[in-house]
Amino acid sequence: MPQFTQQMKNDGWTIVVPNMSEIHFNVMKRIFENYGYNVLLLENNDPTLIDEGLKYVHNDMCYPCLLVIGQMLDAIRRGLVDKDRCALAISQTGGGCRASNYYFLLIKALKKAGLENIPVISFNLQGMNSNPGFKITKTMMLQAFTALIYGDLLMLLSNQTRPYEITKGDTDRLVGRWTDHLGECFAKNRGYFGRNLRKNLNRISDDFAAIPVERVRKVKVGVVGEIYMKYSALGNNNLKEFLESEDCEVMLPPMLGFVFYGFTNGIHDHDFYGGRWIYKHVAKYIVMPYLEKFERWSEEAVLRHKEFNRAASFKELEGYTKGIISQGCKMGEGWLLTAEMVELIEKGYGNIVCTQPFGCLPNHIVGKGMIRPLKEKYPDSNIVPIDYDPSATKVNQENRIKLMLAIARENLAKQK
Repeated sequence: MPQFTQQMKNDGWTIVVPNMSEIHFNVMKRIFENYGYNVLLLENNDPTLIDEGLKYVHNDMCYPCLLVIGQMLDAIRRGLVDKDRCALAISQTGGGCRASNYYFLLIKALKKAGLENIPVISFNLQGMNSNPGFKITKTMMLQAFTALIYGDLLMLLSNQTRPYEITKGDTDRLVGRWTDHLGECFAKNRGYFGRNLRKNLNRISDDFAAIPVERVRKVKVGVVGEIYMKYSALGNNNLKEFLESEDCEVMLPPMLGFVFYGFTNGIHDHDFYGGRWIYKHVAKYIVMPYLEKFERWSEEAVLRHKEFNRAASFKELEGYTKGIISQGCKMGEGWLLTAEMVELIEKGYGNIVCTQPFGCLPNHIVGKGMIRPLKEKYPDSNIVPIDYDPSATKVNQENRIKLMLAIARENLAKQK
């Protein structure tokens, strides 16, 4: 398999990237463009692209794997990218999740499709399967992490503003303006640390609070699940858009929680399984305090306006697991998924859609498998697990969600 070289970068070859979260990834895209990379975020979402995935990947693999690889091959087949001047980028976690194998499955699929000349870039922080033309510097890492903070805030506030806006489109236009502005900040090497970061976070909150809205009572719905299915419109069949069309306000937990969760695994590995002492202390005394500072600044920005609900801090999420699930349960989204459901219930988003992708056994355990104990502790919670796989139809998925919403509306009427 060929590598992505420095010459390819200099010649403007396109790096094709699956778009897991439109807001977050569009902010991050600007960072890589500032460093000379030509990035294409995939937007093709034709239902037939899953057939491309099934054609070249075994159908026992995780549904997100089939979707992501199918979307890339579909983009090449449709001519959305020049197959002779592109590279495909895919994440590689390096943990127990089968997502670590997506890189190798993509290479295998390309060979089967007769496209073995296309380089594959592994996006990871462990130095696995490196390419000479693709390097992530420390500054890029810091900017990408800051883009995650900005993306979480834009997602949180837009979801709490869009259902109530008086002039339709105000919220999305503001998201677009801030995405462009943040890209300009990163290009000038500003806005990703210290005072400028806090200033931007506060201005984002103020701008959303300034959008004319009519705050009326609506059904509030939380969305949890496997990380790709939770955020990706392609993966969950435009779930957020569907819920908003049903006159709901949607809450999605921030991506930062998953970053915290990843680093705390080093702590739990030491405490539960005899992992290395150095990983625990680096995570606990260096990384976590650093992350908590950014988390606190984002929270302070949200609390500037009483109409906005903040997301739970990571320490709060850890507290939500007490008596429900052990923090030693850390495959897939692990205990974090259960904790996010508790958070949503505690914050008034007790109507929950749990997105369950085919092939993800850990998430079926910590998602669907935890509904009964949560119902016992929170009898008024209204949780529906929705399975996403190649054979599941959008109509059936939406009908199940509509049944959940019918109960939610009955409960809202009783509260009135």
